[in-house]
Amino acid sequence: MALEEKINADIKSAMLAKEAAKLEALRAVKSAILLLKTSPEGYNDDTELKALQKMVKQRKETAEVYKTQNRPELAEVELSQASIIEAYLPKQMSEDEIRAEVAKIITSVGAASPADMGKVMGVATKQLAGKADGKVVSGMVKELLSK
Repeated sequence: MALEEKINADIKSAMLAKEAAKLEALRAVKSAILLLKTSPEGYNDDTELKALQKMVKQRKETAEVYKTQNRPELAEVELSQASIIEAYLPKQMSEDEIRAEVAKIITSVGAASPADMGKVMGVATKQLAGKADGKVVSGMVKELLSK
């Protein structure tokens, strides 16, 4: 089932179950999908994935801002929406899995020093897109290249 169909079905079930928080998050996803359909980039699996990741990242960053402003009730809303949206993303890799993949990429590219970070990150970003957070991958690459 395509993401859009799944979202529409989940919106209906959330309405029937009267789950307001879930409904709000799902409507935001549906809105993003509709915007993608009219955007110049077009609507495909890649743009869909990037849009969902962006929505999760925005909500987590907003939650951090709310926490620093001592507004935990608003932060909780943002984090719950982020977790609902994350359910539609591919399963994230563990740190050990990321470390193993980055090590393979480093050997395949032939990187030896931190100066080769750009080469490694170029390949790693493509291979791990949607499966791992870019900050985690970047930190892992730095760590492994500095050894």
